[in-house]
Amino acid sequence: MLPVVTAKEMQKADNAAIERLHISETRLMELAGRECLRIIFEVLQTDSLRRSNFLIICGKGNNGGDGFVLARHLLNNGASVDLVLLYPESFLNGINREGFAILQAYEKHLDTLRIFTTLDEALPFIEKTNYNIVVDAITGTGLRLSEPEMALPSPLADGIDLLNTLHSETEAITLAIDIPSGLDATTGFSANPVIEADLTVTMAFLKRGFYLNDGPECCGEVHIAEISIPRFLVEPCSCLLVDHEFAAEHFTLRERNSAKHTNGKVLIIAGSQTEESSMLGAAILAAKAALKTGAGYVCVSLPFVLANAMHLAVPEAVVIGRDSNTLVEKIRWADVILIGCGLGRDQSAIELVRELLEYSGLSEKKLILDADALYALSSLGVSALSKCKNVLITPHYGEFSRLSNILIETIAAEPIQTARQFANDYDITVLLKGSPTVIVTKDAPVLLNTSGTEALATAGSGDVLSGIISALAAKGASLFNAAASAAWFHGRAGDLASDVASLVSSGMVIDALPLAIEEIFTREE
Repeated sequence: MLPVVTAKEMQKADNAAIERLHISETRLMELAGRECLRIIFEVLQTDSLRRSNFLIICGKGNNGGDGFVLARHLLNNGASVDLVLLYPESFLNGINREGFAILQAYEKHLDTLRIFTTLDEALPFIEKTNYNIVVDAITGTGLRLSEPEMALPSPLADGIDLLNTLHSETEAITLAIDIPSGLDATTGFSANPVIEADLTVTMAFLKRGFYLNDGPECCGEVHIAEISIPRFLVEPCSCLLVDHEFAAEHFTLRERNSAKHTNGKVLIIAGSQTEESSMLGAAILAAKAALKTGAGYVCVSLPFVLANAMHLAVPEAVVIGRDSNTLVEKIRWADVILIGCGLGRDQSAIELVRELLEYSGLSEKKLILDADALYALSSLGVSALSKCKNVLITPHYGEFSRLSNILIETIAAEPIQTARQFANDYDITVLLKGSPTVIVTKDAPVLLNTSGTEALATAGSGDVLSGIISALAAKGASLFNAAASAAWFHGRAGDLASDVASLVSSGMVIDALPLAIEEIFTREE
């Protein structure tokens, strides 16, 4: 999995590379420029940059220095470059002044380079030029925002506005070096204005702000530039991005001589029926998802009046009622217990959850609480989990707000911090649904999952996810690893379910699960 670093962690890694590994700042900058060039060739799908036009707007720091290096390599490959320096030359430090001086020397020999020391000087020429790519080399990860939509001063704001105008009014691709200017690398909050990039070439490691708040809208497609800052400089990693390799690692294949009871026994306590409504569908989706993810044995506990319908919908599942003796027997039998999908929110459902959480036989079991079980928990208090030693909760922001008494707006702005604090306070595992999905547990790195699209924004999607988690955990994965892997499979199945995300239903996601799982093992072969 790839590290996802904060601005502070990136700064420490930069400094360590220079001070401990003796990699000079000049070398790092040179590698950054060369990597940007490599990615430009890939994006343009060309082996020649002759007759290609580039505009590079540079700030006064090292991000601008990267822009100077990129300009030189573009010129060396036959491109035409217009370079705008936003700040007076006297603002440049030693290494960046050196990079700028090289370009000034180039200008004496090449008519394909035009250097402008103010925006006003550049504008008449920019208006007459058709650019293939416009490059944001204004600010890097050093920008810290004290508040969202903080107003940026001139000339910084002027440079960003110009690039955004070209982005919206021309066919030029906007490339941000390291991070879109105006975006906070840690929080993902954006300033006013902020670069609207088509692609971001980030140095060494992914930045946390790419995935939070305004980050996904600002960054476009993200490419990682290899600039010789080794991974061990950010280890142990505080945050990692879940990928297909991680998902494959925690999917247990059946042994040749195995039996159903050795391939994961899942007990799902779900579903409800009243005079007004039925929530059987949630239980059906969870059970189907667990079976499609390879669980060897799935048992569903629901109001027995719904048994025939469940048998028709999921003939592979064993169905039991809600009497205490039967539930106790199946809890002892199960590898994983999932409670909550369509359980209902009346007093009887809340009382059922309370009784289950107080049962001593549940204390050592892998326990997953979702949906209506989380509603019950918010009524009972999180302290009701005190007897359970291995618990995963899977709330969305609204459910998490009820549990934590934290405003939804705060959770949305700071999902990693709020989920991590809650997991540490109660010694449980939390999968906080959202974009990204955040998976946290005590004494482990935060995991982020970004697989999937709006295809998953459909009724029953959470029930499917819970079913996938229960199967992976029953087959041996820890709740933490099962949750993260399941989130990845869930998202990928949503992608595969239809070419049109808006047409995807939860049933379609379940049907696509085998494709998502088969795909990763085919890829590994």
